[in-house]
Amino acid sequence: MASNIKPCFVFMFVFMLVLKGFIGDVDAAGECGKTPIRSAAASLSPCLSAAGNANAKVPPTCCTKVGALIKTAPKCLCAVLLSPLAKQAGIKPAIAITIPKRCNISNRPVGKKCGSK
Repeated sequence: MASNIKPCFVFMFVFMLVLKGFIGDVDAAGECGKTPIRSAAASLSPCLSAAGNANAKVPPTCCTKVGALIKTAPKCLCAVLLSPLAKQAGIKPAIAITIPKRCNISNRPVGKKCGSK
């Protein structure tokens, strides 16, 4: 079990570095409010495995972060999932958007889809 944890932490660390490199110092003035989109994305790093694999168990930390983001800035979740950085990190928006349901978040925006599709 310990051998599975180490690659996960390495992947999250690399994701954070990639995130910082691609987003730079751009501030989000829209969907994420005053929070830079890179910070919003970084806060969702516990969701990486679940965002790329529909069969992966969603970690409780991820559910907590997604629930808080939906409560405070629901449009920010889509902004993060549709960002070029998310695509670079291997996040699949169609899978990632199922995380609130997989976490059994009761106040999730039912029937909402990210983007124009």
